[in-house]
Amino acid sequence: MYKHLAILLAGLALSACERDMRDMYDQAKPHPDAAAPRFSDGRDPRPAPADTVTHARGVLAASASGRSDDTVIPATARARLDRGRERYDIYCAPCHSPTGDGDGMVVRRGFPRPASFHTDAQRALTDAHIDNAIVDGVGAMRPMGSRVGTDDRAAIIAYIRALQRSQHADVQTLDPASRALLDGTSR
Repeated sequence: MYKHLAILLAGLALSACERDMRDMYDQAKPHPDAAAPRFSDGRDPRPAPADTVTHARGVLAASASGRSDDTVIPATARARLDRGRERYDIYCAPCHSPTGDGDGMVVRRGFPRPASFHTDAQRALTDAHIDNAIVDGVGAMRPMGSRVGTDDRAAIIAYIRALQRSQHADVQTLDPASRALLDGTSR
């Protein structure tokens, strides 16, 4: 009997806690531009501490938060691919491998294997989706948005597209000289 009474009292006590905590849910939400006499500067929104580091997320976060670096990639396609390969080798190849098949050195040491860039599903991804995956991470992949700038992400994506095309090029679209190189009939 006392056991049932103790359970009942504990239930009542716990339900009272929720009622008493409603103040946290029903706080006043003053307008950001409204005056606040409780602070000496008269403003209600408090400024961020001096050592605060912004941490934004999403595809457009770099432009909104000021994290975008000013790395300028040369305009030529070759220079862009070279920059993309350099950045890919630094940030992506340890897991995704230099060829993009998902068998990088980290994977060989027990880390979960990422999807190969050469599958139909990966080739169908939009550039924005890949950019978002780099910024926010996906699965076991850590977010890289704070490490890889906007222009470098675009160069990496261009290089990934080149890797994908290298593994799935249609021989019929090649010029005759390149086709002869593949056939081994050219000298």
